[in-house]
Amino acid sequence: MTDTSKDAGVIQALMERFSNQRLPRTLDIKEKVDAGEPLSEYDLKFLDEVFHDVQTIQPLLDRHPEHQQMVARAINLYKEILDKATQNENKS
Repeated sequence: MTDTSKDAGVIQALMERFSNQRLPRTLDIKEKVDAGEPLSEYDLKFLDEVFHDVQTIQPLLDRHPEHQQMVARAINLYKEILDKATQNENKS
């Protein structure tokens, strides 16, 4: 198997994981913080895991810049969540 076909398989798996697991959970967390609730330890652990995974796949993203914009949008979503959660914490 070539590196390109390995990358394609990894990218497909990552996209499925993002679509079926990560994005729905992230949108639930965003809804929660938009409602003024704080992040739970579980939420923080999830977001930390996502950031760690992005760092891990960075070499793959470097080889496939066509996916970088989507990843950047996802990271921006996580940043929005953390910013809003920080505001919520400061209010309480």
